[in-house]
Amino acid sequence: MPSVKTHYALDEAGLAALLLAAAAGSLAMLFVAGRLVARLGVARCVQTSAVGLAVSLALLLHAPGLPALVLLMLLLGASMGLFDVAINAEGTLLELRLGRRLMGRLHALFSIGGMAGAALASAMFAARVGASGQLAALALLVAAASLRCAPRLLGGLAAQPAAPAPAPAGWRRTAAHGVVWLLGLLTLAAMVAEGAMYDWSVLYLVQELQQPAAAATLGFAVFAGAMAAARLGVDAARSRWGEGALLAAGAALAAAAMALLLLTAQPALAFAGFALVGIGLAPAVPILYTAAARIPGVPGASGIAAVSSIGYAAFMIGPPLVGGLARAWSLPAALGVVVLACALLAGFGRRLP
Repeated sequence: MPSVKTHYALDEAGLAALLLAAAAGSLAMLFVAGRLVARLGVARCVQTSAVGLAVSLALLLHAPGLPALVLLMLLLGASMGLFDVAINAEGTLLELRLGRRLMGRLHALFSIGGMAGAALASAMFAARVGASGQLAALALLVAAASLRCAPRLLGGLAAQPAAPAPAPAGWRRTAAHGVVWLLGLLTLAAMVAEGAMYDWSVLYLVQELQQPAAAATLGFAVFAGAMAAARLGVDAARSRWGEGALLAAGAALAAAAMALLLLTAQPALAFAGFALVGIGLAPAVPILYTAAARIPGVPGASGIAAVSSIGYAAFMIGPPLVGGLARAWSLPAALGVVVLACALLAGFGRRLP
């Protein structure tokens, strides 16, 4: 994001508007993603979304103007939304077929990917490889890996054997379910916090704490790495302490750590705080997505899509919200949104059905 901001000479509000365009694309796709997964299967949805991701990433720093850049961000958001629903449907099917908890470890790979990407970006910056070259390499990797691996997927919840749940419901009927709204609220809080950390943590280190780009990128790697490590143990912790208690305790830790790092504004404490925020937020999304797939009377793919449409859009809306608040106040004050979101998650986490 700092590279996009610099390349197009954007202020915080302009960057926030671009992130909002990605959020709009993601939200629009999530209204139909459940049906697409049910009709086309996971493999096709993963392949299609991977191509969209690759195209938007490769061209992100080559748009001829802001309108074209907005279109690319819309495509990026829509592709991320479809990929998210499809791959989480696949993960839920794996849990059902194998009869054991896996979602935490699967989501750990998401965090490991973020950590590896941040470390690689830091190394590339140190080697004087520009952001454009990094995005092109990332686009090639995303497309090649997804197109290669997608045919081996089980097929998603559309391929699940007959179950007591009815046939896939429309988004409106699914969203009318009260449990969906509770899970959506909790997922919204979790993803506002996580999205803000993903998109603004590096800029916070560079702009507010005067850290060099390479060190700031490693700060994000600390957050993603801590989250990945914690998620490797989430499945065992879910069995031992219960999902609601684990969710609430983790969110309380994240809220306290984020508040401390913002109040102290010290680089060493910021890196430690990022690690604790990652650990605290680690259980949230795996637990909530698994719960969304097992709502009584709601098909798994539809449950994931409905909760995702509320919560995953927050992953995209959270960063522009922080950007708007940063322009009105300051970036540290705006990142207080993470504290509030984690506090909300901690307060309502024990009500998880």
